[in-house]
Amino acid sequence: MEKAPEADRFFRARALCALAGGILFGLGLAVSRMVRPEVVLDFLRLRDMGLLLVLGGATGTCLLVFQLAPRAMKAPLLGGSFEPHPGRLDARAALGAAIFGAGWGLCGVCPGPAIAGLGAGLWPLGWALLGLAAGAWLHGVYASRVRRTS
Repeated sequence: MEKAPEADRFFRARALCALAGGILFGLGLAVSRMVRPEVVLDFLRLRDMGLLLVLGGATGTCLLVFQLAPRAMKAPLLGGSFEPHPGRLDARAALGAAIFGAGWGLCGVCPGPAIAGLGAGLWPLGWALLGLAAGAWLHGVYASRVRRTS
């Protein structure tokens, strides 16, 4: 059975928007030098506050768009609806954030900048990505065991 041409165009439009967003995100990380672990570590040690401008600009832009878009538009351009995030802050979320933050502070590598750094030719970041993948796998094992016992 063939896909409807309208559905195929919709899928392509979403894929193109995701690709454009990824490229823009990666370029922003590369231009801000956030792909370099030593720059991130200097920021975390309060030696170089330049990344504070990057984080502040990104947070401000997201806040503005997330507040104004639902008021200005009936629905997102590529379908769906505007809804609040279903997540909640509990002890497990706080523990996960602390573990993530400790890993970030120890090596100066965050997943997005690490992937962008690989694109910029910083191959040693691959080790950090392998560690991130191992942590994600361990979380999956843990979560599946918790679900079985619940």
